[in-house]
Amino acid sequence: MPRRALLPALAAVVLIGAPVAHACGSSGYSYAGVTSQARVHGVGASITALRSPSVQNGHVAGWVGVGGPGLGPHGSSEWIQVGYSGFPGLTLGSLYYEVALPGRAPTYHELLSAVPAGATHRLSVLEVAHHPDSWRVWVDGRAVGKPVYLPGSHGTWRGVATAESWGGGLRACNKYAYRFRRVAVAGNAGGSWHLMNAAYRMHQGDNHLVGRSSSNFVVRTTTLPASPKTSLAASAVQVPAPKPANDPPAPAPDPAPAVDAAPSQAVDPSGP
Repeated sequence: MPRRALLPALAAVVLIGAPVAHACGSSGYSYAGVTSQARVHGVGASITALRSPSVQNGHVAGWVGVGGPGLGPHGSSEWIQVGYSGFPGLTLGSLYYEVALPGRAPTYHELLSAVPAGATHRLSVLEVAHHPDSWRVWVDGRAVGKPVYLPGSHGTWRGVATAESWGGGLRACNKYAYRFRRVAVAGNAGGSWHLMNAAYRMHQGDNHLVGRSSSNFVVRTTTLPASPKTSLAASAVQVPAPKPANDPPAPAPDPAPAVDAAPSQAVDPSGP
């Protein structure tokens, strides 16, 4: 759901100059990913940008988060998410987080620009221990920004790990490919992480979810962005992207839950 407040002029130019119609894509929002069946207090994943995004209009993103349109108090929109984004005219993606407060426009925060293909980061949102309804973004095991108060969120939201494409009102052929690995959810505010193993799967239109596991999968468009010589299968399996030092090895096909961490302790929200 990222909106880039700093690019209204660019968006207007793209809308004017883009073709009237395309053979693929959607003019609105479309998704591919998973949503936890249980309500959670955090969600995280190691996300790899398998390709640089190619955006004709609107945006693409791959993110983890909680909340959504209509899920706040009295049907308001409320969420917090962190992930990768891509916009028209840019050949590389960005790392961002976004917060929507009830009755206010979402705020987009760019953390890192020009994210290269193959980059991997451990990204999480986590409710703060002993502070119900307060959430924080974590990147590679470090807190980012200040805690955000999201009223009514304690114990009510499911964890989401997804990619999205928004056509910005035109049927745009936006292209992306992201790998999600070790998707985990927190059972308590502050931690108690375990791999997501019971989830609802979603895929719409040109957005595809590849893989049977709820904690390890690839999301991509049917027609991938241009890339150097290697196929998606090769990138996802034979040539894994570099990973941060705190990213543990991949689990067995049917992993056991990780050892719970006490929510009162300083917990590494990167999950198991």
